[in-house]
Amino acid sequence: MNTNRKNALGAGVLFVIADIAGFACIPFLGFLNNPDYLIKVAENRNQLVTGGLLILTMELACSGIAIWLYPVLKKQNEALALWAVGLRMIEVICGIVSAIGLLALIPLSQEFLRAGTPDASFFQTLGAVIQTTRAWTRDVFMLFAWGLGALLYNYIFFQAKLLPRWLSGWGIVAILLHLASCLLTIFDIIGPSSPMQVFLLAPSALQEIVLAIWLIVKGFNPSAIASLSAKTATNELLSAS
Repeated sequence: MNTNRKNALGAGVLFVIADIAGFACIPFLGFLNNPDYLIKVAENRNQLVTGGLLILTMELACSGIAIWLYPVLKKQNEALALWAVGLRMIEVICGIVSAIGLLALIPLSQEFLRAGTPDASFFQTLGAVIQTTRAWTRDVFMLFAWGLGALLYNYIFFQAKLLPRWLSGWGIVAILLHLASCLLTIFDIIGPSSPMQVFLLAPSALQEIVLAIWLIVKGFNPSAIASLSAKTATNELLSAS
């Protein structure tokens, strides 16, 4: 198995891990939508920790995707490839902040139960701040960084014909909808995790699943890889001379 095939396979597997972990955390964290979530957190501590670990797993996989794709992407456009890696790292940081916010709810919930009714409003306000910060970090900033990074590597896929153009073209259009959902959320036209945001995010999520399967099964277009390798070799010769 050559290096480019390993890069495609590695990225594809990590896409699958990231998607599975991302979807799997949803049922573990569903109770946070309950008005009495501060009570529920104390009752479902292990469930919340599991959800947080799944988020961290997703983000570690996402950082790996950037690493596996970079050696191939840089042959076409090193600057855009570096930007794609940087945006993935921003996404990872946002995901870690979101996971830390989850864990911060555990001691808050315990103090809320100990304090009782007279001091409940203080803990409810603090909990609302954490929840809102998590929602914006996860559903706006993290998704925006992910979308910009995905737009860059799908653009390189399309330009270099590393993948079928219907697949990378689908990715470009879907991610533009994805970014539009983030902007609409920023300007308070739609809410984080609202049905409209989910609707706008769905095409990019589906495209990523298809992309992952393609990378695992087919890998990159061999003729496109050969063309990029020749281009890289030519540039190195010109630089040396």
